[in-house]
Amino acid sequence: MKDNIILMNFTDIYKEQQFYRETDPVWLELSHLTGCNCYCDEEAAGILRKKMKGLPAEGIHFLDSGNYHYISLFWLEKTDRPFRLVLFDNHTDMQPPAFGGLLSCGGWAAEALETVPALKEVILVGPDEEAFSQTDAKFREKVRFLSREKLAELSKEEILRFFSEIPGDLPVYLSVDKDVLCPEDASTSWSQGDMKLSELTEYLELLFENYDVPGMDVCGEAEPGAGSLCNDRANQALLELYRRSVFQ
Repeated sequence: MKDNIILMNFTDIYKEQQFYRETDPVWLELSHLTGCNCYCDEEAAGILRKKMKGLPAEGIHFLDSGNYHYISLFWLEKTDRPFRLVLFDNHTDMQPPAFGGLLSCGGWAAEALETVPALKEVILVGPDEEAFSQTDAKFREKVRFLSREKLAELSKEEILRFFSEIPGDLPVYLSVDKDVLCPEDASTSWSQGDMKLSELTEYLELLFENYDVPGMDVCGEAEPGAGSLCNDRANQALLELYRRSVFQ
């Protein structure tokens, strides 16, 4: 399917960027969809699933702003065989729903643990320890966690060991919110972490080298007109890593 690259256009931000110009991506036009910004109502969810029908979880999917990170749930639903999710994010995305149980960008990972039978474990990298301590205990039991504090304290070798100790019995699906990155390497609509882009790509490269990676999601764009150059560079680095790892 083309280059196995899918761009989900909610805000037109990708039209300001260049990272995909030498590839042949699939565009999903979603800029006129309502009921989907931060929270996703049932009507919008139905439209999104219909738009995504026939598209595989295999590939790299650019989801636009972190407001739409919940789209990862819809990609995970397409995965039949058991897998682990490796999630890089400055937030847990395991908050309880605030409005009538609506799916949200802040709670989709918890929803995935509850509703996606094939998802066996989440490896969560980036949030601070306090935020993780506030998640429901039933979710914490299914999460292998590397906090923002530990990322600052541990040596590079210890961090790489954390990733290499993930069991290799299952594939790993990757989901990256660029808000895990420091402001020098990404500009997002949410609070950001301390990770450098070079560190993120090193961790991802190790995962690609040592595990079966069926799919990858990337989100964390800024508002149109803000941060496009910075995010364009980050998206290009992530896309090049994906293509190098998958098509080599």
